[in-house]
Formats: sequence, C-alpha cells, structure tokens
Amino acid sequence: MPPDTSPVFSHNFATEFPELSIPYSPDSGPNPELVLFNEELGKELGIPADLDVLLGQRADIKEHAVAQGYAGHQFGQFVPRLGDGRAVLLGEVAGKDIHLKGSGPTPFARGGDGRATLPSMLREYLIAEALHTLGIPTTRALAVIKTGKTVLRQQSEEGAILVRVAASHLRVGSFQYARLHGLELTKQLADFGMRRHDPDCSDYAQWLSRIMKRQAATVATWMRVGFVHGVMNTDNTTISGESIDFGPCAFTATYDPKAVFSSIDHHGRYAFGQQPHILAWNLARLAETLLPLFDPDEDKALGIAQELMAHYPQIWRDAWLESMKAPLGLSRYPTEEVEGIIDAHHELLLGQPIISSGRKLAEGEGLSREWTKLWQELDPDMAEVKNNNPSVLPANHVIDSALSDVGEAKRLLGALKDPYSPHPEISMEAPKNFHYVTYCGT
Repeated sequence: MPPDTSPVFSHNFATEFPELSIPYSPDSGPNPELVLFNEELGKELGIPADLDVLLGQRADIKEHAVAQGYAGHQFGQFVPRLGDGRAVLLGEVAGKDIHLKGSGPTPFARGGDGRATLPSMLREYLIAEALHTLGIPTTRALAVIKTGKTVLRQQSEEGAILVRVAASHLRVGSFQYARLHGLELTKQLADFGMRRHDPDCSDYAQWLSRIMKRQAATVATWMRVGFVHGVMNTDNTTISGESIDFGPCAFTATYDPKAVFSSIDHHGRYAFGQQPHILAWNLARLAETLLPLFDPDEDKALGIAQELMAHYPQIWRDAWLESMKAPLGLSRYPTEEVEGIIDAHHELLLGQPIISSGRKLAEGEGLSREWTKLWQELDPDMAEVKNNNPSVLPANHVIDSALSDVGEAKRLLGALKDPYSPHPEISMEAPKNFHYVTYCGT
C-alpha cells in the first residue's frame, strides 16, 4: 500500500477562538470542477489537486471548518459584526491558512447568497499571483473551482470557489471584534498573532511597530506599480502585512493620486494617493484596541500609542524610498544618498504612464533630461532596473478581456508570471473611451 500523502490540517484558530468563529460546513456545489490549480504552491504546501481536500469535504477538515468573525470600519463607519459572509477557514497547513471564498452563506452573510462568480474568482486568482510575482506581500491563490451552481448578479453566471492561502486571516477588524468581547480575549488574540507572525516578540507596543512597518512596506509596493486596492476598510488590513481581497481593486494606468475605480467610493476615500494616509488611520484603530495591553495605566498607554503613531510618517517615507531603489537600480546605495533623486523622479512621475515610464528607465531614459543626467551619474544597475519595471500588469482592460474565457485567463497568467519580459501580444494601452468601474461583487 502506498504511503498516505494527504495533507494534515491543524485547526488552531478554530480551537482557540470559539468566540471569534462559527462552525460552518462549506458547500462544494452539485458538480465541482477544477479550473485552475497552482501546482507550485500546492507542492510547497503538500496539497494535491484533490477536490475533497480543496473544498473541505474530507470529514476531518469539514468537522473543524469555521467562518471567522471580525468587525470593521467600512468607509469610516464602524460595523461591529461583519465576518466571513461567504468564506470559510478550513484550517492550517504548513503554517498557512487554507480558506475558501464563495462556499455558501454563513451566519455572517447579512442577507447575501454566499456565492461567487467564475469571472470574479478568476480575477482574484490572477491579481493575487501577479502581486506575488511582483514581490508584493499578498495572500495567494491555490485553486479556482467551478461549483455547477448558477449565480445571479447583473446576469446569470457560473458559480465558483477560490481556494486562498494566507499567512493568517488576522485583520485589524479581528482585534476590533475581539475588543468588543473583552480585554482577555483581545490579549489572547494578540498572543496568538505574535506566536504566528513574530515568535521572537513579546512586547505589544513593539509588535504594533512591526505591523506598521510591514503594512507600510506593502502599501509602498502598491504605489510603485499603480495598484489601487479600492476598499481599504479595517477588515481588509492584515496583521501579516499581506494584501487581501481583490474584488474592487484596479491598476491606474497613469500615476494619478486621485484615481478611484470603486463604484461605491463616491468621495475618493480610498483613492490611489490616499492609501498611505488610510493605512495610518487603520493602524490607529488597531492601536486603540491594544491600548490596555501597552500599560494598565490609561494615560501611559495612550502616550505609548501616540508615540508609536507619531513615527508613522517616517516609517512610511522609509518604506516608500526603499521600494523605489530597485526600480531605479540604486539598491546598493544607502537610502539617504539617493532620496533626492527618488523624490525628483516621483515629482516627474505624477500624471505619467506607469508602465512606459518604467520601461524607459530600463532603456536608460528618465522623464527629463536633467534628471536622467543626475541618475546616470550614479551608475545605476541596469539589470536591476530591467528586473523591477514590469512590461505587463493585470491592468483593468487587460484583465477584463480574460475573464470570460478560462483559456485566455491561463494565457494571461503565463504573462503575469513573467512580468519583466516583453509581451507584445498584450497591449498595455487601454482602448479609447475605456472607463473602468469595479464592484465588490466582481
């Protein structure tokens, strides 16, 4: 008899936090069919292309599957009970969360049908893997599976489930939810988060500082490639620093701080240029939940939090400068020696096409003659420049055309996994009059 190679799932979150989760058996649909499977990631995790495993139908997985609870500020308004309305945590494998999206309405569904469409899950898969290849911290996509159900949105669509992999699904909103249940549970969750992400850390204030730096580094890389998340609510800001939930996201073709694509972001709260500021706001909400853990004295705790948040502008600037060194071929320089040239490049980049500006750099040409002269005097590493300025991104018009056909999605995925090579078959210039709007349901 061959050895059993089935992956072993642990269920640490479900076991430790019954107050923050609700048992839920995922619905695989009447006729599940594997559409995309991430062979590389599956091999890394030891998870095969087995539908019973991927969909949580194996008895030992199904028994412990849970929908996670969390709260959140949505467009600045606090909602005390959100949670996984159409998602379920199957458990942990190799230290990673295995999570389904679109597997049916959980008790957190708030009236939704709990389903997802095939185009929307293909979109999440493509964007997650594109971000990963670009070196941006992100949740990963393990599989997309058609369910055999019809899902009604603006029209009838094929239903699908995304199998998502994450360092964890702890969010700022997780701590907001725990805090509503009391300080002891908040402390328990913070200790769990430290064990999971920062096992060498035992100081809560230091831990918040680490989270701030992780998240700043992530958002800085978003800004470098024109990524607009679209819905930076506190429940979409992770403790791990990974990017998560790509329904209303988009890529801005030009470096436009006012770029907004979400149909519900009427006032530009989550506009491209607002993302660093919204991150600070979200991190301040996290600090509020952790205040009693900083010090039992309320005034001292508040002072610690205020001091930590006062460091954010410098944390952000350091992260932004660091993210821009490699695209300019300047990684070998101390940051303080090149911040002037980076700042000047940023000023020139405003309003310019992101892709073509980056590819010009790869050809040794900046956005002005004067800047190019100063840059070339620094003898930039041109191999580094070429390997950090993509020629292809999952831009709005590019990804939109690939979602109606799985074959097209696979072809685009191949290009997105090789973003620094030329791809003449993909036009990064949007058609005239192309106006892109994203929806949470997409």
